[in-house]
Amino acid sequence: MDAPRRFQVLLASPRGFCAGVERAIETVKQSLEEYQKPVYVLHEIVHNRHVIEELRESGAIFVEHLSDVPQGGVVIFSAHGVSKAVERCAADLNVLSVNATCPLVTSVHRMVERYHAEGCNVLIIGHHNHPEVEGSAGRVSDGVQVVASVEEAEKVQVENPLKVGYVTQTTLTQSDISGIITTLKRRFPDIRGPRSNICFATQNRQDAVRDLAERTELIFVVGSKNSSNSNRLKEVAVRRNIPAHLIDDASDIDPQWLEGIRRIGITAGASAPERLVKGVIDWLKGYGDVEIEQLKGVKEHTHFAATFLPKKITS
Repeated sequence: MDAPRRFQVLLASPRGFCAGVERAIETVKQSLEEYQKPVYVLHEIVHNRHVIEELRESGAIFVEHLSDVPQGGVVIFSAHGVSKAVERCAADLNVLSVNATCPLVTSVHRMVERYHAEGCNVLIIGHHNHPEVEGSAGRVSDGVQVVASVEEAEKVQVENPLKVGYVTQTTLTQSDISGIITTLKRRFPDIRGPRSNICFATQNRQDAVRDLAERTELIFVVGSKNSSNSNRLKEVAVRRNIPAHLIDDASDIDPQWLEGIRRIGITAGASAPERLVKGVIDWLKGYGDVEIEQLKGVKEHTHFAATFLPKKITS
């Protein structure tokens, strides 16, 4: 009889829910308690399949269009933020809107609005069609362009090269943006902007994966496939030549991935519940003997209070 396999499992710290995601989920839960009637959520409140399913079971109704919300209904805007046009549409449809936008994303919105008010062309470094980027771009009526690569940074044209500002999507990595920013600064020496708008939680989780990659042979990133920050965590590991797999939960694990592996790292994207990490550990325990080590990392103390009272939108 073969001896049981032995795994050393290292858990990244921090991992899982960030303050913005916790706030968004709590906003939905409190809204369901407050209004005692169907509460609608425009798009996914956060990008995690399990979170969406749990909130749907609690009574939240997820819609893709505001026209799907009845007059007088309550609609929650996701943590990714929305454009001003969406806010105005909600008001025109007599829909009560609840803003669950992450405060760090809101700060990007304010920066876009400020640059635009000062007459700058605004460049948003981020992924085309990502909801956060679309929401940020839609905070102003014109003069905004999305730059997703160094190649696009080389080609982007602005009306006045002396008046340009940039912001970045909050869920990228430093390696995603560094070459783009360098290119933009070379082309537009007077460009204004932060070093990045990458949120502290995103950066902390990426740093934790770098630490994990130094100590392991394989990394599991628990998170949904449409989660930008989860995909970036996988990329951080792969760039360090460590095999990494983005998994929704333990059911996604292929046992063949474990052939010849003894040291496994586990992390979770900012919208992935901790119970899914436990599920992966339990799966591994069913496959062999497991020794677990919790790595030391940055302690996050930031908390954003949920808001569930309707926000009256004015144009």
